[in-house]
Formats: sequence, C-alpha cells, structure tokens
Amino acid sequence: MASEAPVASGKTRAAFIRVACKDCGNKQILFSRAATHVPCNTCGSELATPTGGRVKLNGEILETLE
Repeated sequence: MASEAPVASGKTRAAFIRVACKDCGNKQILFSRAATHVPCNTCGSELATPTGGRVKLNGEILETLE
C-alpha cells in the first residue's frame, strides 16, 4: 500500500491575544509566539518575553482573537 501524504488541518497553535499590562492596565494585542520582546505602548514595561515557543506573559490575557 502506498502511504498517503499528511493533510494539513488549517489550524495553528499560534494566535493573536489581547493582553492587559499589569503596571498601567493598557490593553494591547500581540502574537502568542512573538520572537522579540514586546513592550507596553503606554508605560514601556515588558508585556511578553520570547521563549522559543509561546511567549512568557507579564500581563493578563483578556481574550484570544481569531
């Protein structure tokens, strides 16, 4: 029997997320697998630290966007 090629499901584990800054409460959208440090647009504190996979968040996740 010939093996079949895998079929892509079209879903990824990465998503855009809305995060609230723990210092100033600013709401900001960022990518869940960001490759760079993500600062808050208002106060400059670090919202997300890259880890090689999903980011380490320094704020509260408010919602996941599709």
